[in-house]
Formats: sequence, structure tokens, C-alpha cells
Amino acid sequence: MTATAPRTGLDADTVVDAGRNLDALFAPKGIAVVGASRDPRKLGAALARSLSGFAARGGNLALVNGRDDTMHASVQAAAQHGPVDLAMICVPAAVCPGVLTEAARAGARAAVICGGGFAETGGPGIALQEELAAVVAETGIRLLGPNTSGFLAPHAGVTASFVPGVAAVRPGKVAVVAASGGVNHALAFLLTEAGHGISLAVGLGNAVDVTAPDVLDHLADDAGTGAVALHVESVANGPRLVAAVRRLTARRPVVALVVGRHDIGAFAASHTGALATSWRTTRAALAQAGAVLVDDERELVDAVGALAVTRVPPHRDAGVGVVTAQAGPGLLLLDDLRGRRVRVPELTPATQDRLGTLLPPMTYQRNPVDTGRPGPELARVFRTVADDPEVDVIAAYALHEPDAVDVVGAAREAHDPDVPMVLGLGGSGEDVARDRRALLDAGIAVATEPRGVAAAIGALIADARSRSREAATHVSRPVPAVFGGSYDEDQAKRLLDDLGVRTTERRACDSRADAHAALTDLGGPVAVKVLDASILHKTEVGGVHLGVGTVEDLDAALDRLDAIGADRYLVERMADPGVDLVLGARRDPVFGPILLLGLGGTTAEALADVAIRLAPLSPGEAAEMPAELGGRILLDGWRGGPVLDTTELGRVVAALGDLLVANPALDEIEVNPLRLTSRGLVALDAVVLTPPRSQGGHRCPPPSVTTPCPGPMPRYGRTWPRAIGPGCRSAPCSATSPTATPTSPPWSTRSPGFG
Repeated sequence: MTATAPRTGLDADTVVDAGRNLDALFAPKGIAVVGASRDPRKLGAALARSLSGFAARGGNLALVNGRDDTMHASVQAAAQHGPVDLAMICVPAAVCPGVLTEAARAGARAAVICGGGFAETGGPGIALQEELAAVVAETGIRLLGPNTSGFLAPHAGVTASFVPGVAAVRPGKVAVVAASGGVNHALAFLLTEAGHGISLAVGLGNAVDVTAPDVLDHLADDAGTGAVALHVESVANGPRLVAAVRRLTARRPVVALVVGRHDIGAFAASHTGALATSWRTTRAALAQAGAVLVDDERELVDAVGALAVTRVPPHRDAGVGVVTAQAGPGLLLLDDLRGRRVRVPELTPATQDRLGTLLPPMTYQRNPVDTGRPGPELARVFRTVADDPEVDVIAAYALHEPDAVDVVGAAREAHDPDVPMVLGLGGSGEDVARDRRALLDAGIAVATEPRGVAAAIGALIADARSRSREAATHVSRPVPAVFGGSYDEDQAKRLLDDLGVRTTERRACDSRADAHAALTDLGGPVAVKVLDASILHKTEVGGVHLGVGTVEDLDAALDRLDAIGADRYLVERMADPGVDLVLGARRDPVFGPILLLGLGGTTAEALADVAIRLAPLSPGEAAEMPAELGGRILLDGWRGGPVLDTTELGRVVAALGDLLVANPALDEIEVNPLRLTSRGLVALDAVVLTPPRSQGGHRCPPPSVTTPCPGPMPRYGRTWPRAIGPGCRSAPCSATSPTATPTSPPWSTRSPGFG
């Protein structure tokens, strides 16, 4: 019996609730501040001050406070004097649900609740947040927050924030979507300092209604946004977020900062589960959807600022020409670029010859190009490097020395949209800030120091690489059907055999006599293992003995296995030496089916050198995963070792993903080690986990299926009662009718892995 892997709902045009647009929130004609105050220290007063510019532009700004005769008594009263699309609610948490209901009934189509005291505080706050969600569901009003410092929409004149200084944030092409209101403002201020303007900056807070995917969908249709900075702390709906990012990156770049690098996950289901933490999985999912990844907020500003100004044409491995007016900063820049795996090719002899006519002979000119203290020739140097056939983007750095050279004029003169430039301009003061703004206005990305140039270049190249990949059309492939119940190693490897994954020749043995016959049949040396589906880490209990070549060695190994309670054995031919990988497929609770590839064996969790993808994916996409591994050099003939055939690996990885997607009865499958040998890939051990079903978590195959029944259900350190079905090898099945099953404990309580 086979199953077919379905398509996932992650297409770029997948949009949920697209009809519920956010125009009333981000481009209102009228705003009511509920809880406005004449006390300048209060939140309502601060918001009213921030929104005064909206009123000055002709927007209707209504102040609401039922205890102040100078203001409107209610949102309903305010709506009688002008439009109220947006209600800014600045009242205690306990009365927010009622105020939100009143605002919706008065005709407001959007609201922001800035204050806290909701689910983030626990206790009664959870119930209050649930009340807000109920009002949203009943009335259709869009709600940002609660527990947020608001948003900025400078183009619309809306500074819906109580944070001082927001009026200094000017309109521009960069949008910010942040989980935290504080981070939203921090990024907006950093971008402003870097010379960039803001198209929209949103802090989501508790995100009862308006979520990151909602705002990303809104921005996909915003022609005024050039690039989007995305800050992620947690993900409620992984496929929804991926779909929104994929749709947006088809139109404009997204740069993502995911929080949680050092939280390695509390749901370790196996070596695979321990490594695929929420941080790793979220980053991998966003990158697969087309986002550029960064590691901190400064890098985020440099990256999104550059992408808002310029983009490198699609290219799988763009080359960088480095031009520096000072050798020391140039070394810092080159070192950072190398750390990002950026290609800095040696310039062609023809290019070097031309540079030799422009620069002093003692300067380095092969790439990087050291100009020495630059002069009027700088524009021609830029142009010469850009003309080199191996150069797709220029990374440059110079100090602000207006008496020596007009850096802005040189960059403008050499500017070529087909070969973008990121120019680091060092210095301080208003003159430097003015020149940086002039460069941005000319379409030249700017940074303040070498690290910023490298971050911007890395983002441009990652974006070009992502856009160079053709959209892979997933072709559904038939895969074996998986049935609930436990799988010992032999049964797990039979599943791999059916997938076309090579395994070692082996014999499952019910007795010592069978084991001796297997040794004779296979010939030594062999591996002898305990064969018990309830033992997931066989090495840790002394359940694996390698290099067994004689009858005496076999008896000694069987004695040791018997001592740990073994009643069945697996005897298999020893594999060729090679490099061990780990390959796993499992159901992530947030993103759904995922695949993980990394350096494997017993070192997998210690090294944590992994690449992750959402499933299903094509063999071609899967074949790119090894390039992300820090230890990838080991897979390319290291010291005479085997060379990985990425095409073969891509087929194996894609097959495991299809198996997981097509079989709801499969929780996880892990191959560890998957050994790279001189003859290709071979699976040395495998673990299959299925959810508890039927009696004892066991569901037998239907009578038409000849595959032996997996037998007892080992879960979380215990074995559920055995139930035999019509497809089993013995005894009538007592599991033909569904019965209650134990509730699966948390992911962190099971630990299958290397045997």
C-alpha cells in the first residue's frame, strides 16, 4: 500500500482573511483617543500630543473622556462630530473589552489597546484578553495589541504612539513589523539615525487579532514600502507566517531577526527534536520563504536599509569587489565577508592592468583594491572594479575627507544599477550625515563602519541567491503507508528500503541459533544489536556490539545483550567507513512537517551543525542543504574520504519528507547515522515514531497488507500492552475496535536517536 504526499498550503498567493484589510488602522480618516487627559503625565495625554500632527493635516482627532466636560463623553458621541475609523484605547485593562465593544458599535473599524494587564500577566488578565478576542470575533473590528506602544505611519501623518521623539521619524521606504512595541520603536529610531525613513512601523504586542502575517499581507500591496524589517519572538501559526512572507518576498525584500538563539528547546523528541528548536526552525522556515536572516538589530538596520535602496540581480553566487581607501578597515571588511561565506574573486588581469594605471604601485589591487588615500581617480577605480566580469556588487569604505576627495561625487559618477554599491562612509558630524543622506538619495546603500558594509553586502547577496532559485513545483511521489504502532530497527529499515534508501544487509533473529545462522550467512565482521522497539538509545544501554567476526565473539556479544534483557537480536553486515550524517523528519508543533540534516552519529547534538527545511520539498531544493553545514568540507573528499553526491542526498531527503507528509500515522523518522561511504549513502540505524492509537497505542495493518505488524507500542520509557492484528505474525488481534489511549506526554519526555 502506498500514500501520496499532498501539496502544502504555502504558496505565495495563499492569503488568509485578505478581505479584512488594515486601511482603517494604518490610514484612518478619523481617530478617537479614549482615555484622553489634560494631565501631561498620563498615557492618553501623550497619545493626544503625538497625534496632533494628524489633526494638523486635516484628520479628525477626537478626545474622549466621560469625566472631562471639555471632551467627548463617548466614542459614539465623538462619531457624531466626524469620522472615527480608529480608536486609541488608553484605559485600565478591566474596562477595555467594554470600550472596544462601544467603539465597534460607534462605527470604528480598528482599535489599538496600548496598556498591559492581559495575558502577559496571567491570572485574570488571561480572561480579559479572551474577552477582547470575543469582541473582535463578534464585531469584526481589527485590534492591534493589547500591550503595545502603538505604530507609526508617517506618510499618513499618524504617530499612534506615546513614545517621545516619534515625531522625528520621517517618511521613507522601510517598514518595521515587530513583535515588541519597544523593539519597533528602537528599530525606527536606529533607521532614522542611519538616514532612512519609515513607511510603517508596527509593534504587535499580545497580537490578539492583528498578527505579523496580517501586516505583511498589508505591506505586500503597499507600493511605498521598499523593504521590510521583521522581528519575531514567537509564532502562533507557522504556515500562515510562511505564506505571508513568501507572498511579500515575491514583491519586495524581507529581512528577519528571530529572537531565541540560546533557547535550545524544551521539547526534545530525539536528537532531531533537540536540534530543531523553535529558533532554528523559525529561521529556516523564513529563509525558505525568501527572507534574509540577520543576527542582531544593528545588522537588521544595515541589511534592510541597503535592500530598501538597491538589490543585486538574481545570482546564485554573486561576486564582491572590495574597494577601500584605508587598509585597516579593508581588512576588517574582508574578514567579515569571508565569515559570511561571500565570494571575493581575484580580479582579472585586464582589470588589474587598468587599476595599475590609476593607483600607486605599492597598493594591493587584486581584490580587495586598496586605493591608498583616495583622490580624483576614485570614480574611475569604482567603475573599473564594477566592470570586472566576476564582480556583481561593490563593497567600499572611505573616511570622510572632503579636502582629498569628493566621495559622494565619485560614487554618483560610478553608480551602475546593475552593479550596486554599499559604501561605508566613516566620520561624524552633520556634514557626514548629510553626505550619507545624499548617497541614499542617489540609490547607493550606506553604512557607517566596515561591519555595517559587510552586513549590507551579505543581505544583498542572500536576497539575490534566494531570487535566483526557480520556484520548485513539488511533484507528489508514491510512498509507503505507515501504520500506528511501534517499529523496531529492522522494521524501520524495511520502511527505508521501500523508499529506496540503502541499508545494510541484515537478519532479524528470534534466538541465539538464528544469530549464529546469520553470522554464517553474512560472514564476518558483523554488528550485533538488541532488537527491541522500546529501546531507542541502544548504545547507552550496551545494546550494540561491532566488529563481531567469530563464533566466540558472537556468543560473548549475545551474553552481554541477554544481560540487558534482550530476547531478539539484529545481526547485520558492517558498513564501510565514512562520514556520519543525521537525517530526520518530524512534525513541528508550529510549522508542521520539517526535515533536518546535520553531522550525525553520537556527535549530532553536541555539534548542532544542521540545516532545516519545511516539507515537502523537491530533490533539487534538498540537495542544497549540505552547503549550509559548517562541517560541509568533510563531505567533499576530506583527506581522501568519500565525496557526497548531492543528487542522491536530495532524493533521500525529499523521500523522507514525502513519507512524513503523506502519513498522518507517522510522528517522526530519524536516520542516524546516515553514513556517506565511497559507495554512496547507507542508513546504519533508524527510528520510527507513531502516535498512540487503538489499544495500547497499536493499530495493525488491514488484512490485505502483508507487512508484519509492528507489535507493542514503546512510548516514553514504557511499553503499552501488546495487541496483535490480522496483518501480524501470530495470535488474534484484540485491537480491532478503537479504545481510549494514554495522552501523549510533552515532546521533551522521549528521546530516540542513535543506536
